[in-house]
Amino acid sequence: MSLELVGVAKSFGTVRAVDGVSLRVASGEFFTLLGPSGCGKTTLLRLIAGIHPATEGRVLLNGRDITHAPMHTRNLAMVFQNYALFPHLNVFDNVAFGLRSRRVPRDEIRTRVREALALVKLEALAERLPAQLSGGQQQRVAVARALVVRPDLLLFDEPLSNLDARLRDEMRFEIRDLQRRIGITTVLVTHDIEEAFTMSDRMAVMQGGKILQIGRADEIYRSPANRFVANFVGPINELALSGVETVGGRRRGKAAGELSVWLSDAADASRPGERSLILRPESLRVSAGDIGTENRFPAEIEDVIYLGASSECRVKIGALRLFAIMPTPLTAGLNSGQRVNVGWDARDGVVVDAG
Repeated sequence: MSLELVGVAKSFGTVRAVDGVSLRVASGEFFTLLGPSGCGKTTLLRLIAGIHPATEGRVLLNGRDITHAPMHTRNLAMVFQNYALFPHLNVFDNVAFGLRSRRVPRDEIRTRVREALALVKLEALAERLPAQLSGGQQQRVAVARALVVRPDLLLFDEPLSNLDARLRDEMRFEIRDLQRRIGITTVLVTHDIEEAFTMSDRMAVMQGGKILQIGRADEIYRSPANRFVANFVGPINELALSGVETVGGRRRGKAAGELSVWLSDAADASRPGERSLILRPESLRVSAGDIGTENRFPAEIEDVIYLGASSECRVKIGALRLFAIMPTPLTAGLNSGQRVNVGWDARDGVVVDAG
């Protein structure tokens, strides 16, 4: 089932929590609404679910207008942050609850609950109470309860935020694998970049009730639409950029007021306004020898910080400070105070509006 939002907005008094959002989620797609707290992503999910009525716009499920349809008629299921399991009911009865509310025959309930528990690998725990389950097992019960009603659309609201880091990693892949196996259209809300990147086919980055960019993880990370998106989805080096010009068919500009740098061909030399050059730290190369990059400058190492498989190398180019993240073996022999070369290729820098 496809999902389409057309100019959807929601106001609470004078506060516009969602501001004219339009997007389309393809049938069977895993789509994520990503953004910081207060950006409007949870409100948007609740508009899709029918928990809140939209102030403006339309919500379409497989072409059917459900904007004003009651939640129980939308044939969707939602997994909440706190799982919302009934503590006095065992696993089987928690999963069966939605089917009993729909007056499904007893034999069919038994069959469908067993199928749902098999999907989440909990058949052996059907008689346990929620208090006897781990956090990950409770999460699986919540997913099984959502799937057992055979919804057209599955919604997740920050589903992994209550789990510890290791279990969170495991559940990301379990939920993603399950979604692929059953092929259900899914919308996830999260503020966790790693969660969004590992689980999504595509995502929308939100801020201030608006969508700033929609795309795959690699598109958003490598080609952010603006400095907010660039900074939100990963660490950056940001250099003020001025005087962009075309030289021999290529773009060149002055970064941080002192460095003449080659820019990617996508940089617009005629665009007005202040701009920034965004460099991901893993795009920078640091070496005491030749680094073979288009942009390279003499620098001094301020510090080398061991992070395990990678290390962070902080350098100074005059008054400008940058940091690179490199595989730890490449930082062997680099020390504070050492003179080195630092650089990057033009294609690795992204020019965005500074505002």
